[in-house]
Amino acid sequence: MLNKYARSQILFHWLTVLLLIVAYATIEFRGLAEKGTWQRNAVIITHFSAGFCVLVFMVARLYLRTRKTTPPITPTIARWQTGISHLVHTLLYVLFIVLPILGLSSRYLRGREWSLFGLNMPVATTPDPVTASMLISWHETLAPLGYWLIGLHALAAIFHHYFMRDNTLRRIMP
Repeated sequence: MLNKYARSQILFHWLTVLLLIVAYATIEFRGLAEKGTWQRNAVIITHFSAGFCVLVFMVARLYLRTRKTTPPITPTIARWQTGISHLVHTLLYVLFIVLPILGLSSRYLRGREWSLFGLNMPVATTPDPVTASMLISWHETLAPLGYWLIGLHALAAIFHHYFMRDNTLRRIMP
């Protein structure tokens, strides 16, 4: 057995990283474009579209996890480290599936025109602005958790690579 993830898993991992950079960057820098301008609209559409792709990729990654074996970490790490790793990975999967669902659902329920990849999306025939507002509030509340989880995940990979000198990081590198 190879001591790396399958090529498809590696590809989806790094594409997800790229999409998360786009999603977070667009929302952080949206203030640079004035409200009501085509530039602001392009930033928002990019954010929605990247978030949608994150959802699709995370579901695909979950599917691949059921079909592909996880390569072992060598040398073997302590059980508590494996437990923390599983917890952080679970939180990453849950967060990056839930966030896009919350965001996209809020857009649908607002009942106002919105788009993905420049294509108009359906809207609720009976808008529910109260629920839409609650969903976007949850989206905005949970989103910063992504910074912490991504940071923890990256720091752990760097720690394993440079200090523990195991193959944790090399398993997911292209």
